[in-house]
Amino acid sequence: MSESKITESKKQKKELFAESKHAALRIDAVEQAESDAFASDYMQFLNTSKTERKAAKNAITLLEQNNFRLFTPGMPLKAGDKIYVNNRNKAIIAAVIGTAPIREGVRLCAAHIDSPRMDLKQNPLYEDHELALFKTHYYGGIKKYQWTTTPLSLHGVVVLKDGTSVQVQIGESPEDPIFCVTDLLPHLAPQQMKRPAGEIIRGEELNILIGSMPFRDDEESEQVKLNVMHILHEKYGIVESDFLSAELEAVPAFPVKELGFDRSMIAGYGHDDRVCAYPALRALLDCNAPTHTAVTILTDKEETGSDGNTGLCSSYLAYFLEDLADAFGEKGRHIMHASQCLSADVNAAFDPTFPDVMESKNCAYLNHGVCVTKYTGARGKSGTSDASAEFVGTIRRLLDEQNIIWQTGELGKVDVGGGGTVAAYIANLDIDTIDVGVPVLSMHAPLEVVAKLDVYMTYRAFSAFIAS
Repeated sequence: MSESKITESKKQKKELFAESKHAALRIDAVEQAESDAFASDYMQFLNTSKTERKAAKNAITLLEQNNFRLFTPGMPLKAGDKIYVNNRNKAIIAAVIGTAPIREGVRLCAAHIDSPRMDLKQNPLYEDHELALFKTHYYGGIKKYQWTTTPLSLHGVVVLKDGTSVQVQIGESPEDPIFCVTDLLPHLAPQQMKRPAGEIIRGEELNILIGSMPFRDDEESEQVKLNVMHILHEKYGIVESDFLSAELEAVPAFPVKELGFDRSMIAGYGHDDRVCAYPALRALLDCNAPTHTAVTILTDKEETGSDGNTGLCSSYLAYFLEDLADAFGEKGRHIMHASQCLSADVNAAFDPTFPDVMESKNCAYLNHGVCVTKYTGARGKSGTSDASAEFVGTIRRLLDEQNIIWQTGELGKVDVGGGGTVAAYIANLDIDTIDVGVPVLSMHAPLEVVAKLDVYMTYRAFSAFIAS
């Protein structure tokens, strides 16, 4: 084959083939430094946002530091105003009012700030053979065996009999104790290892070890349990019945760390979905004069189906958009019809150790940029909103025009499994919606992995979208 034909083939491939190349080979040193700096900020946020309540609290702090004020229905609004709504300390909506008329719609980025974990049952504390333990009910989809022998911290709120709220955090400071779920030693586990993988550890075996010392040397029973309650009462004023009105969550106690000799990845708990929530929040904080009103939603309950009054199956987003429309004398339904949304949620990254569950031409890869997911769902697209070709085209053009590195992906092979996001619930409001987010390895494990460059490209994508 002649040199001219080879050159022409290369030229045609460049023009006609989709580009798929490591992001580090497509950016310069300046953008690499910006990516590393953004990753550092994100790691700091993730380390202090291990529950939905902590993430919401930290988001409010950042919003108020950037001159956002609490929104109340009926308050006058104008272009450039920065507002936020706090939904029960578990979900946040924030907005920057744009210069375009509100009837032209808003630009929404919607991420969730809850993650898989273990919640304490309402009557959690018991003693068994001189050990004190907490009973738990796991939250979200987990592989239960991954949570044994993992160092755990305890976070949450306890509402006492008199109505006083007490904040609890144990296991994060270097001087704090930690907790754990125990497991059988291999020598005594032949029968356990014969169980199906989903039952190697059963739900009722996820009991957290919390103490072993008795309160006093006398003949009273449950002395170890009593000693734990004595400690909790001295520190927090808690009595056992207060667990009935408590929300206490056990999460991994270890800090977020850089991963790899090259420090190119981030390993930590809660990437799903705070790795999209933080870029969506930062994009709004850095947005001062958008054309269309820019809105970031940090929601709760996605991991359990988005039900409840802090999840996106509730009406709090629709009510906010209606209040926003009212402020400008417009109808909420007209605003929603004209609006666009990036459902900011993660996708599964290709894992070369487990290639069989992925279809290699239609999956996401680490370091290939932000992932645009046209549809989610499972087996026959069940439970997805499936973005239109027109809206995919709009997002595609925006990313390309802004030189944002992006890729597309599905959540595994067609008949293998799948999953859902909040996209369907927002699309049900008559809003054009598509999933855009970060590829993740070991999703829903106590330790998840993302690539720094993908996180940064996700931030850039959100920034470009809400500024449009």
